[in-house]
Amino acid sequence: MAGLLDGVDQRTRLAGENRMELLLFTLGGKQKFGINVFKVQEVIHCPELTRVANGDQIISGITNIRGKTITVLDLAKAIGGKPVENIKDSYVIVTEFNKTVQGFLVTSVDRIVNMKWADIKAPPNGLGRDNFMTAVTQVDDELVEIIDVEKVLSKMLDVSTTLRNDLNNIAHAGNETIKVLVVDDSSVARNQIKRTLEQMGIDTMLAKNGREGLNLLKKMVEDGQPIKQKLDVIISDIEMPEMDGYSLTMEIRKHELLKDIPVILHTSLTGQFNSKMVEQVGADSFVPKFHADTLAEEVKSFIK
Repeated sequence: MAGLLDGVDQRTRLAGENRMELLLFTLGGKQKFGINVFKVQEVIHCPELTRVANGDQIISGITNIRGKTITVLDLAKAIGGKPVENIKDSYVIVTEFNKTVQGFLVTSVDRIVNMKWADIKAPPNGLGRDNFMTAVTQVDDELVEIIDVEKVLSKMLDVSTTLRNDLNNIAHAGNETIKVLVVDDSSVARNQIKRTLEQMGIDTMLAKNGREGLNLLKKMVEDGQPIKQKLDVIISDIEMPEMDGYSLTMEIRKHELLKDIPVILHTSLTGQFNSKMVEQVGADSFVPKFHADTLAEEVKSFIK
C-alpha cells in the first residue's frame, strides 16, 4: 500500500485539472470513507502502540515510525462511532495536516480511486454541526463519506487564532470597510480564518466550495462594476468539492470583472508542485495552514 502513495508532486498536478485521488477505507462496518491522498504519507499495518496516561479518549496510543514519534487516533471513535476492537489487525494511515504528522487507526484499507472534483459533492443539508463529513461521492454505486479531518484534529490539537497585538484592528486605520471572501469546505477552517480576520477588523463572507464561491463573485458583479470596488481579498482552500481552488482561481482570472482581485491559496496540501501551480493559475500567494499570524500578515500585504 505504501508504494501506491509515491509521487506527491505528480498527484498534486491532478488538482490543477480539477481532479483528486481518494484513499478508501472502512471503520468497522460496510460504510466506506475517504481521505485525499495528498495528505497521506503512508499506510502501514498497525504497529505496537504505547498507551498515553490521561490521554484524550480518541487517542489509541503513540508509536515510533522511522525515528519519529506520532500520535495514533481511533478515527471511528473520533467521529462518534464504536472504537476499533482488533487493533493488531488494523491499519494506520499516516497523514500530515497543518504541519503536524499523526496516524489514523482504521479497520481496513480498500484502494485509491481517481476522481473528478465535480463528482465530489457537499454533504446533505440538515446533518447538524456534529457530523464529520466534508463531502460525499459515489464509487461503484456505493456512497463514500469524505471525512473533515481538520474537524477531527480540532478535538485534539489546540489551534490558536489569537493574533499578535500589532496585527489587531489594522483595518480600522482607514475609513473604508475591508471585506474578504473565505472559500473552504471545512467548517473548522472557515471559522478559524473568520476569527483571525475579525481580530484585524475585517468583514468576512463565507463560501463552502469553489463553485459556490464563483457563483457568489459573479452575482456581486452583475451590475457591471469590478469586484475590487466591493471586495479586497479572496482566501481559498485548494481541495474542495465541485470545484477546487486552482480551478476557482483560473475562472476568476478569465473573468473581466473579477480578474484583478488578489487570491491567496490557503491549504494543508504538501508537494513542491504547489508553488508552480500558484503561479500557473494566477494566484497571488500560497499560505500553508494554519498559523494565524502568517495568514494575517499575508492578508495585510494586500490591503492598501
